[in-house]
Amino acid sequence: MVVLVLAMLLCLGLGLAVVLVVAVPARREGRDVLTPRGEEVMARVRERTESVAAVTKGRAGDLVSAARDRVGETRPGKGGSSAGPSV
Repeated sequence: MVVLVLAMLLCLGLGLAVVLVVAVPARREGRDVLTPRGEEVMARVRERTESVAAVTKGRAGDLVSAARDRVGETRPGKGGSSAGPSV
């Protein structure tokens, strides 16, 4: 198990070294790291992420409201008995 973890850390270190040696200097010189097609893909992913986040936020708000309504229906009122529901 230790060998596996060490191998994974070695791969992570090699990947980080490649990024530091290739991508960072290229970015500093003003060159794009991605190809034009890669930039298009990233733009589409960004747009989809924003739209999915907006839809999810709206649905989550609806679910929270529904849950609050249900909890409010089952909880006794402020003037009611705290002993629980009456039979």
